[in-house]
Amino acid sequence: MALFKVKQDGRDDGKYTKDVKIPHYKITRNKPPVASLYDSTKANQLIAKIRQSGVTEEEKEFLINAAKRHIVFNYGNIAEYYAHADKEMQELMEESALVIVDIDDAIANGYVQLSKRIQDLIWSETDE
Repeated sequence: MALFKVKQDGRDDGKYTKDVKIPHYKITRNKPPVASLYDSTKANQLIAKIRQSGVTEEEKEFLINAAKRHIVFNYGNIAEYYAHADKEMQELMEESALVIVDIDDAIANGYVQLSKRIQDLIWSETDE
């Protein structure tokens, strides 16, 4: 029994595909300022409160790291910034998964391990 059913009846209704279309980042407007790539207002408020608290230094470190989850990223501006960035900055942005340019790099950096396993299962079943 197959784990996944892809084109079982031979029809292609356009819902599923093996194609992986990675966006190509092209300059569409002026380079956004770095400050427009994220909003750390809430995280900064929490961090200030944590630093003034009476909890242990170890607890502060943990809470400060957890507070960083509240940083909101503007991925539209990040993509535009990436298109303007030099090669070193682009590579660092890719490693941080701020943009995904190449599926092989995403797999190598560990961002799509489960997706890769599922993709392999689908392909192995449809190739039989």
